[in-house]
Amino acid sequence: MLLSPAGVDALRTALTRADYTSNGIAARLGPQATGGVARNDFRAALRATEDRDPLGTLIRVFICEQTEPEAAVGAALAPLPLDEALAGGLVERHGDGLRMGLDLEPYGDDWWVLADVPASARPGRPLHSEHVLGIGGATQTLIGATVRRPVETALDLGTGSGVQALHLATHARRVTATDLSERALRFAATTAALNGQDWELRRGDMVAPVAGRRFDLVVSNPPFVVGPGTTTHVYRDSGRVGDAIGAELAAAAPDLLTEGGTMQYLANWVHVAGEDWGERVAGWFAGTGLDAWVVQREVADPMAYVNLWLTDVGEAHDPQRMAAWLDWFDAHKVEAIGFGIVSLRRSGHDQPMVRVEDLRQRVEPPMGDRIAAWFDRQDFLRVRDTEALLAERYRAADGLQLRQEATMGDDGWAVDRQVLAMPHGLRWTEEVDPLVLALVGGADGRLALRDQLALLAAAHDVAPEELAEAAGPIVAHLVERGFIEPVTA
Repeated sequence: MLLSPAGVDALRTALTRADYTSNGIAARLGPQATGGVARNDFRAALRATEDRDPLGTLIRVFICEQTEPEAAVGAALAPLPLDEALAGGLVERHGDGLRMGLDLEPYGDDWWVLADVPASARPGRPLHSEHVLGIGGATQTLIGATVRRPVETALDLGTGSGVQALHLATHARRVTATDLSERALRFAATTAALNGQDWELRRGDMVAPVAGRRFDLVVSNPPFVVGPGTTTHVYRDSGRVGDAIGAELAAAAPDLLTEGGTMQYLANWVHVAGEDWGERVAGWFAGTGLDAWVVQREVADPMAYVNLWLTDVGEAHDPQRMAAWLDWFDAHKVEAIGFGIVSLRRSGHDQPMVRVEDLRQRVEPPMGDRIAAWFDRQDFLRVRDTEALLAERYRAADGLQLRQEATMGDDGWAVDRQVLAMPHGLRWTEEVDPLVLALVGGADGRLALRDQLALLAAAHDVAPEELAEAAGPIVAHLVERGFIEPVTA
């Protein structure tokens, strides 16, 4: 750990006494100053903490990135000895006072996360090769996408500061966390202890530390950055060429998961000229026997991508690094880089479902619930043939909308296109024909689908068997997309 066990206990006492929590800080600063802090405008927050009491001093040091008098910092951290705080890197000497040496971020209702100070807070100072990230956008994406059902065992691959493991511990009886970086594991151990949690921590590259073991839930925010395989910062660079880390995790998943287990990880993948990116990514799962749902959330062009990651490590003005990276993309015909979420499940079936799709439109949180429901729908469909599907009762999803496009002609409006739209959740849309529209329109949960089809067949003078045969695949698709839901009671 970064501090001794007694030091961690003392730091927790100091933070608790001062009410250095998300709620405590918001209450102290008020809405205006809190909003300013979110935009890196610290003026109102500094005015609200001029008395430099313990909470005010902690806010000034760890939130507003200020250098404060040693006496005030020592009082705010007490009973943690200042010498131990300095030795552990929590604070550092600067000018005639002390400033933050590490990022100590209040998180959630009553958690704290320890990480390295971001590059933006130390302009001109290069990041440590084993820099440990705090709570960034990618971290929050995975947090929101994780299926939060109770499990016995959970694994966080590449834990970094331990943020994912913190969340896993709320619904897993045992949590294991791994990282290649010994330094990162020290941060994770300190985060765990500071929050009163106990994780098994193992060092090694990706799945190597847990070879031969299986888990009910595996999550990973790996070093997924795409490039020539050069490693300068372990949080970002896997040492694998291109997007191989995503394929590697997919290949490892069958041996990591218990029956019914789920694995979810973030990944980048390349869009290569002349290739379908979706087919390429779907190839990662060939032969795994796993259900897979890949959701692309963002796409960046190579220049923007390289700029992003060079800026992230404080190297935005390194033309040599930029040129080498862009040359590699050009040589491999990379037109763009996608970012998204991979969700896998060991369902134990011979014909797993693999779906890869672009959902760059805003997805309504919590996405983890949407992913869990998608897997549930696969279970429902997999054990039902057409006859069983027709025997079920269905109802249209809550809030389902019908959108029509029509053209005005001599005889009035002529409908050109009808689209079902989910205004909530994953916000799917689906162009439909009159049969599908009639099926969904009649799905009120009262009649079995076969009876509903019999009424439609009579109304349109069609043989019921013919309509039933056509409806089977349509209904399966509508259920899989969530436009209609089976009525189970």
